[in-house]
Amino acid sequence: MTHPFIYLDHGASTPVDPQVVAAMLPYWTEYYGNPSSKHEYGRSASRGLEKARRLVADLMHAQPKEIVFTGCGSESDNLAVRGVMWAARAQGSGNHLITSCIEHEAVIKTAVQLRDHFGFDLTILPVDQYGQIDLDTLKAAIRPDTVLISIMAANNEIGTMQPI
Repeated sequence: MTHPFIYLDHGASTPVDPQVVAAMLPYWTEYYGNPSSKHEYGRSASRGLEKARRLVADLMHAQPKEIVFTGCGSESDNLAVRGVMWAARAQGSGNHLITSCIEHEAVIKTAVQLRDHFGFDLTILPVDQYGQIDLDTLKAAIRPDTVLISIMAANNEIGTMQPI
């Protein structure tokens, strides 16, 4: 860029920390194999991936098998919503999902598909002129079979901070 500017979209993308670049550089230049491949390049990448999985698990006080890496936020949203809802259905613990009308497209489309194609119950909350949900409306929408309330803290398009 030739002129100074202020970047206000760090919620969507942000510069990579130099320490992260340094840690990742070997996997972009030397150990770039597919971690699922059986050859040495793949095995090297797999060892790095499993090391990262253990580090993240330790930071989160979790087991490495509980850590799932995804390719992007949309994939993560989709996996989280589907995973929670299908697990709840399998356990018989509920069938209802609540979200807002201004959620990320990955959440809305996944929720609508779960409703339309798989029979899950869905409540989509309205927002006010500032893009905020009403907490009383949210409380009224909660039912005994509500499994998941998926409402982003900060909206990725209009910047609204939710009162949650």
